[in-house]
Amino acid sequence: MNGDEQLLRGRVYGRDHDDQYPGPLPHRTYAALTGGPLDGLLLDITGWRTEEVDDGAALSTELSRWPGGRALYEPRPGEPRTPGPGVLCRFHYCGDAP
Repeated sequence: MNGDEQLLRGRVYGRDHDDQYPGPLPHRTYAALTGGPLDGLLLDITGWRTEEVDDGAALSTELSRWPGGRALYEPRPGEPRTPGPGVLCRFHYCGDAP
Protein backbone atom coordinates (compact mmCIF):
# COMPACT_ATOMS: atom_id res chain seq x y z
CA MET A 1 0.00 0.00 0.00
CA ASN A 2 1.50 3.34 -1.02
CA GLY A 3 1.23 6.62 0.92
CA ASP A 4 -1.81 7.86 -1.02
CA GLU A 5 -3.68 4.61 -0.35
CA GLN A 6 -2.87 4.78 3.35
CA LEU A 7 -4.12 8.38 3.49
CA LEU A 8 -7.49 7.37 1.97
CA ARG A 9 -8.15 4.13 3.89
CA GLY A 10 -10.88 4.47 6.55
CA ARG A 11 -11.80 8.04 5.61
CA VAL A 12 -15.19 9.25 4.49
CA TYR A 13 -15.55 10.43 0.88
CA GLY A 14 -15.86 14.21 0.72
CA ARG A 15 -14.11 14.93 4.01
CA ASP A 16 -10.67 16.54 4.05
CA HIS A 17 -7.79 14.55 5.49
CA ASP A 18 -7.20 17.30 8.03
CA ASP A 19 -10.82 17.43 9.28
CA GLN A 20 -11.10 16.94 13.01
CA TYR A 21 -13.04 13.69 12.37
CA PRO A 22 -12.17 12.41 8.86
CA GLY A 23 -13.34 8.89 9.73
CA PRO A 24 -16.80 7.41 10.23
CA LEU A 25 -19.16 8.65 12.92
CA PRO A 26 -21.04 6.10 15.06
CA HIS A 27 -24.54 7.37 14.24
CA ARG A 28 -24.09 7.40 10.44
CA THR A 29 -24.51 4.67 7.77
CA TYR A 30 -21.84 3.99 5.15
CA ALA A 31 -21.06 2.02 2.00
CA ALA A 32 -17.46 0.80 1.80
CA LEU A 33 -15.93 1.63 -1.61
CA THR A 34 -13.94 -1.26 -3.07
CA GLY A 35 -11.63 -1.13 -6.05
CA GLY A 36 -10.90 1.80 -8.35
CA PRO A 37 -9.50 5.18 -7.41
CA LEU A 38 -11.51 5.57 -4.18
CA ASP A 39 -10.78 2.10 -2.77
CA GLY A 40 -10.84 2.10 1.02
CA LEU A 41 -13.03 5.20 1.43
CA LEU A 42 -16.47 5.12 3.04
CA LEU A 43 -19.46 6.84 1.42
CA ASP A 44 -22.02 8.33 3.81
CA ILE A 45 -25.39 6.92 2.73
CA THR A 46 -27.34 7.95 5.83
CA GLY A 47 -30.95 8.59 4.83
CA TRP A 48 -30.67 6.96 1.39
CA ARG A 49 -33.71 4.93 0.32
CA THR A 50 -33.17 1.29 -0.70
CA GLU A 51 -33.65 2.25 -4.36
CA GLU A 52 -30.92 4.88 -4.10
CA VAL A 53 -28.50 2.39 -2.57
CA ASP A 54 -29.39 -0.08 -5.36
CA ASP A 55 -28.48 2.57 -7.96
CA GLY A 56 -24.95 3.09 -6.59
CA ALA A 57 -23.10 6.36 -7.01
CA ALA A 58 -21.10 8.45 -9.49
CA LEU A 59 -18.48 10.19 -7.34
CA SER A 60 -16.45 13.22 -8.44
CA THR A 61 -12.71 12.68 -8.20
CA GLU A 62 -9.46 13.91 -9.69
CA LEU A 63 -8.25 10.30 -9.50
CA SER A 64 -10.56 8.92 -12.20
CA ARG A 65 -9.54 8.19 -15.78
CA TRP A 66 -10.70 11.69 -16.67
CA PRO A 67 -9.43 14.37 -14.26
CA GLY A 68 -12.50 16.03 -12.78
CA GLY A 69 -14.58 13.05 -13.89
CA ARG A 70 -16.55 10.55 -11.87
CA ALA A 71 -15.73 7.12 -10.50
CA LEU A 72 -18.74 4.80 -10.76
CA TYR A 73 -19.60 2.46 -7.88
CA GLU A 74 -22.51 0.08 -7.40
CA PRO A 75 -23.58 -2.75 -5.08
CA ARG A 76 -23.50 -6.32 -6.36
CA PRO A 77 -26.92 -7.95 -6.65
CA GLY A 78 -27.66 -10.28 -3.77
CA GLU A 79 -24.76 -9.10 -1.64
CA PRO A 80 -25.83 -8.95 2.03
CA ARG A 81 -26.56 -5.67 3.78
CA THR A 82 -26.32 -5.00 7.49
CA PRO A 83 -29.13 -2.71 8.78
CA GLY A 84 -28.42 0.11 11.19
CA PRO A 85 -25.51 2.47 11.69
CA GLY A 86 -22.03 1.51 10.55
CA VAL A 87 -21.12 -0.09 7.22
CA LEU A 88 -24.34 -1.22 5.55
CA CYS A 89 -22.89 -2.57 2.29
CA ARG A 90 -20.09 -2.41 -0.24
CA PHE A 91 -20.09 -0.42 -3.47
CA HIS A 92 -17.78 -1.94 -6.08
CA TYR A 93 -15.92 0.07 -8.71
CA CYS A 94 -17.42 -0.41 -12.18
CA GLY A 95 -15.75 2.28 -14.30
CA ASP A 96 -15.25 5.99 -14.90
CA ALA A 97 -17.25 8.71 -16.62
CA PRO A 98 -16.14 12.15 -17.81
